[in-house]
Amino acid sequence: MAEKTNLKIDFENEQEQIPVTYKLKMLIRAAAEATLDYEQYRNPAEVSVTFTDNEKIRALNKKFRKIDRATDVLSFPLFDYTGEQNEPPVDELVGMLGDIVISLEQAKKQADEYGHGFEREAAFLCVHSMLHLLGYDHETSEADEADMRRRQSEILSRMGLEVGK
Repeated sequence: MAEKTNLKIDFENEQEQIPVTYKLKMLIRAAAEATLDYEQYRNPAEVSVTFTDNEKIRALNKKFRKIDRATDVLSFPLFDYTGEQNEPPVDELVGMLGDIVISLEQAKKQADEYGHGFEREAAFLCVHSMLHLLGYDHETSEADEADMRRRQSEILSRMGLEVGK
């Protein structure tokens, strides 16, 4: 049986289009914990998760990434991993990992486009962002992108949220 993660999540809701239910918060917690478990991260961890809409995430994307369009999720790690190892030194990290901002409006749109449930899309976005907080980056090379896709797929599979669910 997997060891229980010591994870604190601070939730914030800055949108009104999609209700932020207890069930949604517990799904996001499960996705974050599944990611930490998959990565064998055993230290106490804290993340903040902000639910927003396309207008607000577009402003953040423009400000921090110089990309003037809405996106589905943004990750703001509190450390910058630039080591030479194949994986980030996650066992050395304790405490706040960073911030996750999810556009629920965009998550709903993408779930409809991809033909799977909103819950699966929200969990995917959380897993994707958690991997960024742990130092992974799919934009650095094709190999890194393939590695991150594999990790995401395996984590969602462990959660019973494979593609198509």
